Amino acid sequence: MSTSATAPVDVNPQPPSAPKNGFDRYFKISERGSTIPREIRGGFATFFAMAYIIVLNPIILGSAKDMYGHQLDNGQLVTATALTAAFTTLLMGVIGNVPIALAAGLGVNTVVALQLAPRMSWPDAMGMVVLAGFVVMLLVATGLRERVMNAVPLGLRKGIAIGIGLFIMLIGLVDSGFVSRIPDAAHTTVPLQLGADGHLNGWPVLVFVLGVLLTLALMVRKVPGAILISIVVMTVAAVIINAVATVPSWGLTTPKWPGNPVSTPDFGLVGQVSLFGGFEKVGILTGVLFVFTVLLSCFFDAMGTIMGISDEAKLTDANGQMPGMNKVLFIDGIAVAAGGASSSSATTCFVESTAGVGEGARTGLANVVTGGLFAVALFLTPIATMVPSQAATPALLAVGFLILSGGIRAIDWDDWTIAIPAFVTMLMMPFTYSITNGIGMGFITFTVLRVVAGRAKEVPVAMYAVSAVFAFYYLMPALGLT
Repeated sequence: MSTSATAPVDVNPQPPSAPKNGFDRYFKISERGSTIPREIRGGFATFFAMAYIIVLNPIILGSAKDMYGHQLDNGQLVTATALTAAFTTLLMGVIGNVPIALAAGLGVNTVVALQLAPRMSWPDAMGMVVLAGFVVMLLVATGLRERVMNAVPLGLRKGIAIGIGLFIMLIGLVDSGFVSRIPDAAHTTVPLQLGADGHLNGWPVLVFVLGVLLTLALMVRKVPGAILISIVVMTVAAVIINAVATVPSWGLTTPKWPGNPVSTPDFGLVGQVSLFGGFEKVGILTGVLFVFTVLLSCFFDAMGTIMGISDEAKLTDANGQMPGMNKVLFIDGIAVAAGGASSSSATTCFVESTAGVGEGARTGLANVVTGGLFAVALFLTPIATMVPSQAATPALLAVGFLILSGGIRAIDWDDWTIAIPAFVTMLMMPFTYSITNGIGMGFITFTVLRVVAGRAKEVPVAMYAVSAVFAFYYLMPALGLT
């Protein structure tokens, strides 16, 4: 999932000219008013704007356990994340010919880590991601993807995105140690507290606080690659602190410079997938809802990102349509499945690609550069795995803020039949620590309010069906079906 960490300055393309050679003709570089140097600069800009995912995705997935108590290896997750980003970004560049890079989504990985994995094994959870990718491809092939998207009102889609943003922010606060769970022994109804004991103590928390301030300061100054710069600076600071001070625990990752910063990639997680094993663990209905949740997390974010970037890059026609859209959408479906197949979670389009567009990128050549850089990152696993969560999780707060700021204005707060469901959706995700619950309660609320307001005909049939499925899901315990 992804939102831009920068506000790139648009670069006006040159007037179209005749292609200079076959390479130029294939990527339509001159036709789109670009140049090879611009595409290369754009590819680098996009990589540096989104490379933080190599660090964050392993932290999110690696900190979770499946139902058997198994955790994914952090080094293998770095390899899987970089490999899938490289493959799918190159595929989008060479086949889709658009400057839209892809990597593990920062919303769907929380679904996999916190909702799917605890109920099944890791291969089962990743199998459901693969199935979601197959569904995306099927919807594109049958022409149903845009129709399904239109069934969910814009305001509710924005509520889903905002809820995921709030959820991501809460994950960042908890994983950094800035906020912690109050133990049951305290006998209090208050679930969370500041720091580990109600106060902010220790070097790791200080690294997180300074990282948040640095990230936000760079964003305010509109510095390209603000998130990545902050992660690098605070990692260096953490390494120094760890070397000169006594730190009881950094949590998942200790910031210590590796003896050998270059290593052979570990592909141990690639192919560790069980397509239908999860259904045996949670049942058919719950399994379908899990796949549906992964599908939604990828579905609407990718659609909006693709349209937004294509418009920014001046790739749309007078009607706002981008030629070859179905091909791009199909590759996005392949990316979702590829993420599951590599155990790096669903891969999706990154709006950080606007950083490359701002540098002048207009074609898939920029993606070739970005994908190549992700491939190089495969051999730098020791460096990526030395980054502590306190240096990386400030990015979660930044991304969460960008999601909120970009979506909250699109909700019609005067129409309570859409404003209330959107409000319910965005609050229930962090408050129940479940994206599934947020979506389900939002859909049900929307359907009920539209009916009681005498606007039943305005509710698409698909919304009635999905709301009924969610209602049955919530009633299953009362009906003795779980």
